Amino acid sequence: MDSRSPARTGARRIARIGAIVTTVLLAAGLLTSCWTSAAKTLDYAVDGRLTTYNVNSVAGNASAGAQAFNRVLTGFGFHGPDGQVIADHDFGTVEVVGRIPLVLDYTINEKAVYSDGKPVTCEDMVLSWFAQSGRMPDFDTASTAGYADISTVDCKPGQKTARVTFAPDRAFTDWTQLFTATTMLPWHVVADKLGGNIDLVGAIASNDVPTLQKIADFWNNQWNLDTDLDLSKFPSSGPYKLDGYNDDGSVVLVANDKWWGNPPVTKRVTVWPSGIDVQKRLSDGDLEVVDVAAGSAGTLTAPDGFVRTEEPGSGVEQLIFGAGGSVGAPDLRRAVALCTPRDAIAGIAGVPVMNARLDTSIGDSFASVEAAAEAGRFMRSDPIAARAAAANRPLTLRVGYQAPNPRRAAIVSAMAQACEPAGITVQDVSSPETGPHSLRDNQVDALLSSIGGVPGSGSTGSWLMDAYALRSREGKNPANYANGQIDGIIAALAVTTNARDQSRLLGDASAILWNDLPTLPLYRQPRVLIAPKSMYAATPSVTRCGAGWNMDRWVLPT
Repeated sequence: MDSRSPARTGARRIARIGAIVTTVLLAAGLLTSCWTSAAKTLDYAVDGRLTTYNVNSVAGNASAGAQAFNRVLTGFGFHGPDGQVIADHDFGTVEVVGRIPLVLDYTINEKAVYSDGKPVTCEDMVLSWFAQSGRMPDFDTASTAGYADISTVDCKPGQKTARVTFAPDRAFTDWTQLFTATTMLPWHVVADKLGGNIDLVGAIASNDVPTLQKIADFWNNQWNLDTDLDLSKFPSSGPYKLDGYNDDGSVVLVANDKWWGNPPVTKRVTVWPSGIDVQKRLSDGDLEVVDVAAGSAGTLTAPDGFVRTEEPGSGVEQLIFGAGGSVGAPDLRRAVALCTPRDAIAGIAGVPVMNARLDTSIGDSFASVEAAAEAGRFMRSDPIAARAAAANRPLTLRVGYQAPNPRRAAIVSAMAQACEPAGITVQDVSSPETGPHSLRDNQVDALLSSIGGVPGSGSTGSWLMDAYALRSREGKNPANYANGQIDGIIAALAVTTNARDQSRLLGDASAILWNDLPTLPLYRQPRVLIAPKSMYAATPSVTRCGAGWNMDRWVLPT
């Protein structure tokens, strides 16, 4: 096979993680019988806020919801440690029945029910597809990657089978990423709360705009998390279900007694958002699992009996420049990039500088293609060149990130010091509420984050899916960057498997993006996992799903 999967990473890492995954999956069915004495409750710290059940919206994509709800809202697959999609046969199966056009048959497990007893049906798939297809801008979806290429989802209301047909010549290469964990929300909740016997399939077929707008409003807003939680709106299709939301922003998950697969060993998991004193809670014995970007919670030391691991993730730490404000013009973005000490910033993190643009996969063979000659200009701070790019005019850059975050505070401080000789004043305007909306609302000129404005990893595990953060009219493109050539390249990459064509397209994109500078990549975000040495199956992940990808298999012997 001469094709190259967009989700592919280095062969060495795939082999290593493949062995881990095999071990975990083989052991999964034996856990409840083998572990007679294990902790019934665990506390898990993540590196983002927990604001919504819907991680597919713009707000949800910028939250830590994928870490918390990966085993709450299941799908036809879930993302393993390296971002690879692992088929979830507890949920259902997928069969390729046509190649030109691409046609997939999905079958949901007959036993699949939500925690409220209502069946999981193909209408949940239809809602997921339509909301993320881009056909109706009322849905505040983060990304249309893959879903926009689907022509139809044939579904008979109430049934457990669906046929997904892609548009001619739009055979999305990474289709296994679609309809996976956290992408599907319970349609029956929308129908029940809106009333009137709403027919989703019929509303789409007849283009019933008023009805579809009501559905979009619910999808956007009614799965938000707050202390006045109506749990009837939040049923689960996985081993865990939502049990509560606390004043401090943490969520409580408990075992789902309606789950038809192997039950979770740990019966209760409290997921803690960013902003807590992680080191103190660890030292006080109030946390078992910490899953954060290195430096985001300060310098973390593993207590006695714990182990700390750190490895590169798929997320890219970067500056995302706003289309308006002080750096709306490319020459001004270029001035900021020229004074930014990317080498010193990467040194703060103890990792190499990252030059990749669209293909951000780990161990990638196309790295040299994307590390265009243009990138070399922006390796070290050059105040003289920066001043010239700004035409000797003073410039103020407001940089924001979700605070507190010591690592990002250090980055902004390094920028401020390096850019001052160029006449560029860098201001740290961060707050706990800073996010993609801050860039859109012109509250900041640049957002310091990972892919798509996400505080944590931000990566789906597929470089192709991640590339949509630079496509116009995408929710996770908070800078509203728009370039028709880049849109065309991303569209071509989405259906291209030939390595030579991919290399050419990526090289073309790199030159354009280094000229336009909608973002300035800094380094690959390292991920830190801290857990007890005796804990079983707590495995780090390079993606936004984090260690929560197999939360139901965690075991802490007592």
